[in-house]
Amino acid sequence: MTGLPLFRSTVRPEWIDYNGHMSEAFYVLVFGHATDALMIGTGLDSGYRESTGCSLYTVESHIRFLRDVPEAAHLALRSRVLGAAARKARFVHEMYVVPGPESEPVPDAAPVATTELLAVHVDRQAGRAAEFPAAVRRRFTELTEPAPDWAGRSIAAVS
Repeated sequence: MTGLPLFRSTVRPEWIDYNGHMSEAFYVLVFGHATDALMIGTGLDSGYRESTGCSLYTVESHIRFLRDVPEAAHLALRSRVLGAAARKARFVHEMYVVPGPESEPVPDAAPVATTELLAVHVDRQAGRAAEFPAAVRRRFTELTEPAPDWAGRSIAAVS
């Protein structure tokens, strides 16, 4: 199996804020949908969730808003797994504005936003973290890439 496909979306009029560009809440929405696609690509799809009662819960995230995104912009999101352990996974999404709904990001294009996430695999009935099944853990391992240089940063102190 290969890497994860791009997740695609188009900026809707109701996502535009009083500054004339995509509101921060909708970056989170689009990144959340990209996480759902990542879950499908790693074997944590709806069938898995229904049959096991387990799911992936985001426990930490860091979003960088890098450029304004206008109404009707076509978005392509690249997802990268940075690592996984017995019960948790770390991954990033990079959001790009592309010319059309099926376009690829231009090589060396700068993302308009990024997010880094830490997620825990949870047994919802038990209410606690649970180990990933071996096949899911293998898939995360197959997909693991080096972290981009912006990952792992914290918010700078105000001076």
